Amino acid sequence: MAATLALLSAVHVVAAVIWVGGMFFAYVCLRPAAGVLAPPDRLALWRGTLRRFLHIVWGTVAVLLVSGYALGGLLYGGPANFPAFVHVMHTLAWLMSALFALAYLGPFRRLGGALDRGDPPAAAAALDGVRRLVAVNLVLGLLVVLSASAGRFLGL
Repeated sequence: MAATLALLSAVHVVAAVIWVGGMFFAYVCLRPAAGVLAPPDRLALWRGTLRRFLHIVWGTVAVLLVSGYALGGLLYGGPANFPAFVHVMHTLAWLMSALFALAYLGPFRRLGGALDRGDPPAAAAALDGVRRLVAVNLVLGLLVVLSASAGRFLGL
């Protein structure tokens, strides 16, 4: 049982680090640095970066949900018995997943379509839509990390 919990916990944390860390890197580091590029180059950079990252995030979302519910079942007997900090993680995980799907299926797809049509203004607008959703998800992801790391120690 201890080995199973350790493995599930490690996989869960690694998936969270990939997703939240990737958003932090993209928003705080890559976004300002890409600002020096000419608009066509900047849009191409973001399309390529987001294509790779968002495909990885689909996998991390699946891993996080499966490992999270498995951990919750093993540790607490299921959602009815989750402590408050786990309910926070659980709720924010679903909200983040929905916002991610919205970003992928909405503005990210519009970005690619606009670039394929040769419509830079529409591509820039779509990229801004992705940026706004990533900003919200980054804040939510950091709240999940705070809840996960401090919640049990605060008696939540």
